[in-house]
Amino acid sequence: MTLYLGIDDTDTRESRGTGRLARAIAAELARSYTVTGVTRHQLFVHPAVPYTSHNSSAVIHIRDTGNGIAADVFSAAKELMLADFIEGSDPGICVAADREIGSDLSRFGLSAKTSIVTQEQARTLARQAGIRLEGLGGTEDGVIGALAGIGLAASGNDGRFVQKGTTRSLRGSQTVAAILASGVDRVQTRDGTAVGEGTVSLRKFPKPAFIGGEAVLFVEADGDAYRDIVLG
Repeated sequence: MTLYLGIDDTDTRESRGTGRLARAIAAELARSYTVTGVTRHQLFVHPAVPYTSHNSSAVIHIRDTGNGIAADVFSAAKELMLADFIEGSDPGICVAADREIGSDLSRFGLSAKTSIVTQEQARTLARQAGIRLEGLGGTEDGVIGALAGIGLAASGNDGRFVQKGTTRSLRGSQTVAAILASGVDRVQTRDGTAVGEGTVSLRKFPKPAFIGGEAVLFVEADGDAYRDIVLG
């Protein structure tokens, strides 16, 4: 089982991004819980939607032990977010176990990728599902992306990992074996062909897509080797 912690709208154009904050929170939570990854989820980009740069939310994946850890995880993450509050931001936070995330929340997440959705919709859905959703300042518009993020993450088929295992420690040219050992589940080409050996030239560090509940790094041929493709 997995517990999903979603955050959004925590930054401004001059500050550190939501992804960086999510990784910092993940590092702190990892002291007490098993954090399995952090994913980025792209939401609707439209002039009517206020956002900092790319309108994406972040979701921290935590192994759910079934011992009612959601309340403690929410409290710890909320405290960290408030301690690092950026003036001008409109943060929101949400936490839910996979068993609590039904089709309504998944549809909300998909809608947030292609259309304008509202705080009222987000808060109503969270209340009906009995999950924790809270705004932590400003307009509190971050509740929209926080809820959408967990709906998308729970589908297992959206976004990409910005942290998975030790992927962020890899740079330059790496063997497929090293990439798999770092926490990536599968390396493959766009047409679905599995790549089990060889070397991959990384643009930065592996950013595997979240597909079928797995971290899948897409690559394309580059001479006698491969180079990574960032999808999701």
